[in-house]
Amino acid sequence: MVASATLAGCGALGPTSHPRGVQVVAAESTWGSIATALAGRAAGVTSIIANPAVDPHSYEPEAADARAFAQANVAILNGLGYDTWASRLLAADAPANRATINVGHVLGLHDGANPHRWYSPADVQRIADVISAALVAAEPDQTGYLRARRTWFSTTALARYNSLIAAIRAEDRGVPVGASESVFAPMATALGLRLVTPGGLLRAVSDGGDVTAGDMASAQSQIASHAIRVWVLNTQNTTPNVNILTAQARAAGIPVVSMTETPDPADASFADWQTHQLAALAAALAPTSGRPEQRGT
Repeated sequence: MVASATLAGCGALGPTSHPRGVQVVAAESTWGSIATALAGRAAGVTSIIANPAVDPHSYEPEAADARAFAQANVAILNGLGYDTWASRLLAADAPANRATINVGHVLGLHDGANPHRWYSPADVQRIADVISAALVAAEPDQTGYLRARRTWFSTTALARYNSLIAAIRAEDRGVPVGASESVFAPMATALGLRLVTPGGLLRAVSDGGDVTAGDMASAQSQIASHAIRVWVLNTQNTTPNVNILTAQARAAGIPVVSMTETPDPADASFADWQTHQLAALAAALAPTSGRPEQRGT
């Protein structure tokens, strides 16, 4: 992946390397990358968690993180119990002129809901609208430019992402798949895939809890009987149980598709990162159906 390629091709929208005084700070680079695409040259964007080797669930904030949030004009956190450390930092210092976007609150969700909302294409568009509106409010003299960026993000930056989603949904609706945890669940729904891994296992791995023997046995049986066509692995959250299931999937000849919680590589745009993963998923789904691997082009 070439992280800068998508943004560099924005044509009349101009360069993205000359931020003004407005500062956006995102708890995670998932939303920070979207904010970067939407802001262009109108704002500087900082993501606190941007290393794909870091598990956002267990991140321990530093003093610099608190300062970054305190100085932000726009702050973005995921909410839904995913980044409680960010909620604490924002509550400790709440300047009146800072706009705070809590993704879970915007979507009307509560703790206990699947927090991985950037894997829901519909939620991505909704949060992009909210981020764009916050940028316009912070930089009103850039309204025309920022609105053009919003249109560009949906129609150009996410063009192949949208195409791949539509192609997989059309060609593989109802196909059974497995996953190592709940990060893939919103995208599976959007793609029309049937995620059959026990929900208890998905939640336990995501929340750092214990997988029951029954759920583990069910997942192993699904792999052994080839009841799933693809195994989706969150490489940022692996456990001994996940490693066992992934090794069994590989031994059974079931394709393993990696997905991460933050952009990988760290400087990848949201569009490039997600498109790369969707293309890998489409390729993994295609061989057993006899269709060509290039889809959504």
